[in-house]
Amino acid sequence: MKLIPLGDKVVVRPVDAEEITAGGIVLPDAAQEKKRQGRVLSVGDGRLNQDGGRASHEVKEGDRILYSQYRGTEVTVDDAPLLIMSEDDILAIVS
Repeated sequence: MKLIPLGDKVVVRPVDAEEITAGGIVLPDAAQEKKRQGRVLSVGDGRLNQDGGRASHEVKEGDRILYSQYRGTEVTVDDAPLLIMSEDDILAIVS
């Protein structure tokens, strides 16, 4: 199955949470902090302007991003967890 986002939405694959701390301690699932980074898989057409045109996205497919903690809608496609979120929920591009 393929997701094609609409408008200013993007599809993001979250990065897995760290299971081991810097000191070597293994964390159980309940203690792991949710990562707020991901990789952009697909972008929509862009936000609709007042003049009827489309504004281009600031992110592109393949970008690694940092997003707000409680943003986006979680979906599962082919057993892979994905997020669909507005481009406004993206805080930065990680390089």
